[in-house]
Amino acid sequence: MPRWTDEARRKQAAIARRDRPWQQATGPKTLEGKAVCAQNAMKHGLYSAEITALLAAMREQNQLLKIIEARLKGAEF
Repeated sequence: MPRWTDEARRKQAAIARRDRPWQQATGPKTLEGKAVCAQNAMKHGLYSAEITALLAAMREQNQLLKIIEARLKGAEF
């Protein structure tokens, strides 16, 4: 079931055309504010390339350990 019906979309579009919210939207005016906003797209350190590579290496190690463990369980001493 769609969240927005066609009628609801038309009504919301008419409200948006009437109120024109895009005309009240303002960005940063000062150089300091612009510098802060320039960092908005910066990814958190948790998703940085360095951490992503480290996590990938750890996953690979875990897979290798599982393979070794499985082979050891099947081996007879």
